[in-house]
Amino acid sequence: MSTRSRAALLGAMAAAAALTLSACGNGGTSGGGGNTGFVTGNNGISTVPQGKRATAPDLSGKTIDGKTLDVADYKGKVVVINVWGSWCGPCREEAKYFSKVSQAYEGKGLQFVGINTRDTSTTPAVAFEKEHGISYPSLYDPTGKLMLRFKKGTLNPQLIPSTLVIDKDGKVAARALEALDETTLLKMVKPVLAEK
Repeated sequence: MSTRSRAALLGAMAAAAALTLSACGNGGTSGGGGNTGFVTGNNGISTVPQGKRATAPDLSGKTIDGKTLDVADYKGKVVVINVWGSWCGPCREEAKYFSKVSQAYEGKGLQFVGINTRDTSTTPAVAFEKEHGISYPSLYDPTGKLMLRFKKGTLNPQLIPSTLVIDKDGKVAARALEALDETTLLKMVKPVLAEK
């Protein structure tokens, strides 16, 4: 193997390793450097006060089961957006909590929507949802284009899994960049549901 080939191979391996590390993490927090208006609490949940929130971007497209979905259609409800992949260990850990809370709050002004990313086909995504009892829709976003629609300096999803809470007016109220259990998920959701 030539030196140039070896260097190219090592460079490609390093890039793949960096992508893998950023793709599926057990958490971390991202504070708001500069004038972002959000605060990251010691529980890893970043929040924005009601009057200072950024509008969620267009989150629409095909779901993993081939239907069409537009999150804007849920305006008037609080929407929990969960970015996940069937290949992601922490996503598997949190799935049962998302299933449980989504079912417990059905018909109570709360809508869950998944964004499945980096799965090369919908087959493993559909199997993942069936295995974990996920009954809410998930947009299919294999290349991460939906995640890139969030403006830099806002509560944008940066890791997989990421969870966002969008308020009744379609604005991003809270974000977590780690796998959540039922208690932490409800800590994100309940204050936003209680808003007038």
